[in-house]
Amino acid sequence: MSLIETSMIEPGSVSAKPRVSLSEPKDFLALLKPRVMSLVVLTAVTGMVAAPGTMNPVLAIVSILAIAVGAGASGALNMWYDADIDARMSRTKLRPVPSGRVEPDAALAFGLGLSIFSVMVLGLAANWFAAAFLAFTIFFYAVIYTMGLKRSTPQNIVIGGAAGAFPPMIGWAAVTGDMSLAGFVLFMIIFLWTPPHFWALALFKMKEYGSVGVPMLPNVAGEASTRRQIFAYSLILVPVGVAPFFLGFAGPVYGVVAALMGANFLRHAYAVLKMADGDEKMIPAKRLFGFSILYLFGLFITLLGETVVIRLLAGGAA
Repeated sequence: MSLIETSMIEPGSVSAKPRVSLSEPKDFLALLKPRVMSLVVLTAVTGMVAAPGTMNPVLAIVSILAIAVGAGASGALNMWYDADIDARMSRTKLRPVPSGRVEPDAALAFGLGLSIFSVMVLGLAANWFAAAFLAFTIFFYAVIYTMGLKRSTPQNIVIGGAAGAFPPMIGWAAVTGDMSLAGFVLFMIIFLWTPPHFWALALFKMKEYGSVGVPMLPNVAGEASTRRQIFAYSLILVPVGVAPFFLGFAGPVYGVVAALMGANFLRHAYAVLKMADGDEKMIPAKRLFGFSILYLFGLFITLLGETVVIRLLAGGAA
């Protein structure tokens, strides 16, 4: 299936808006993509807690807030640049910039200002290696993914997914000042989770993505190919999701939870694989999309909780 041709609006531009600002604080908060920030906070905290060593609690909290703000800055820059296509999709047309509640220049300044602020704060609170990692993550998401990959290749989600997978490594680096195999495994869980998660969404939002010229996989390779790739990534994701237990930095509770949730993930992915061509309701894809969010939160919440409990018990025994 060829990519649906469509006329493109100049990236970063939106239709004319009133010159009087209609912005409210909640509109700038929306620019930060709070739901995405919640996942960033969870994964970054997990990486920080799982890392060997300790950190001053106040500095740890400041570091997490800096990482969260950095992620929010990426979201603001993404919304600034993508305002043209956001305005034409039902899922995104009410965002602050395309709806006219925040001027494009204000969104750009907001995103750039928070980017610089978050990197500087993380460098001062933790270390400059972690700060540089955060700066690279913001650049990767805002420039490499949003401005480069998203509108040019159907592999946009695969490559661009790295940006969303970096937070646990940044959290780890905030404590240790370096990288490790454990941090990389946490990165790989999110990295491998991203394609089946977003391609499930792309299946039932395929027409909208096609109408704005974003080359999501279903529009370029077709539904059948997308379903096969969702299942293939899921087959790789599930054992990697259990890997923290076998590598020794997660306990048996995590191992059981990861195995059970992984089996359910595969069940949903298989249902997507067996969907009929031209299925308009896309119920299996919608179910996989919803469960994939629960899956990722479940893994990281379990790892975080189990690690905290084990350390508390070890401290009490000492």
